[in-house]
This record gives sequence, C-alpha cells and structure tokens, in this order.
Amino acid sequence: NLKEHNPYGDWETLSSLRRENPGKICPNPKSIEARTLSGRNAEDTGEKIYKYDTTSGFVCRMKDQRDRKCHDYKVRFSCSFDTCENVCWTKWYNRDHPSGSGDWEHLSALRKEKHGGDLCADPVYVEAVTVEDEIPALKTGQKSHYYSPGKGFVCHNKDQRFDKCRNYKVRFGCSCRSVA
Repeated sequence: NLKEHNPYGDWETLSSLRRENPGKICPNPKSIEARTLSGRNAEDTGEKIYKYDTTSGFVCRMKDQRDRKCHDYKVRFSCSFDTCENVCWTKWYNRDHPSGSGDWEHLSALRKEKHGGDLCADPVYVEAVTVEDEIPALKTGQKSHYYSPGKGFVCHNKDQRFDKCRNYKVRFGCSCRSVA
C-alpha cells in the first residue's frame, strides 16, 4: 500500500509491489482484485479508476474524483498454479456448506477435524473454488470474509449482495519439503 507516500491518489502498481515483495508475485498474473481496506470491491466505491489490470496494477487518481479523494486500497493477484515452483498441493477439502451464516472452510477447523495430519505446518498458498463447477472464488463475484493461506477461506452470507454464499472447497499449497 503506497498511498501515504503519494499525494496524487492510491497507486498500487505492479512494479512497486514487486519491489516491495520480491519473489511473491508471479511473472504473469491472470487476474487482479482491488478492495478498500474495509473490504469493499473497487467497483462498488463509485470512484473512477485510472488503471486496473494485470500489467500495470491499480491506480486511483485524486484528480479524477469529484471530491478529489481516493479510498485506501489493497490489491491481490491471481496466478496460474503451474508458475508456483516447489509447491505441493493438498487434496480438496469441503468441511462446510453455505447454510447458516456462510461457508467456513477455515484452516483451524480443518486441523481440529480429521484432516490435521494431511495439512502442512505453514501453507503458502490457498485456492478456493465452487464445489459444483470449480469456478475460482475470485471469479464468482462473491465477497470473501477472508482468503489467506494461514486462515483458509470464509464466505459470510450477510456480505453477499443478492444471494447466500456458494458452496466452496479449498486446498492448500505447501513447500514440497514440508508435506508428509
């Protein structure tokens, strides 16, 4: 997040993010997602976005906004999994369904259940897709409560605009040397 260093807006450029996070962004990202720090999709803010692509990254310029202000954004990139070197993937887990408050595919619950021995100690990647048709979670248009290797994936029904969460499954990517 480079906003406090740039008086012209919020500039989450791919080149700057790569400098700040060496080796952590794949060479050719497939997609980009931008959200405000409070979790709103960039598309839902009403702000005019100057750049929003996998080549440049994300840029919100203050001069393009009516009030001359931009939200503070965070971005993440999706990469094809064949670009991840030395990553071994677990099997898919589907421990919950979206009835009740949402779909809770979180790592701590999987560890407490019968799957603890199948999971590596420190996952470095997580992938969530729909159970029915294996659509990546980032492509469904649904908001996730969290989506991280250290926590897993959680979708709250109350955060969805029109319907409840889809039914998701997850798998974790681990350093090959840490998988049993």
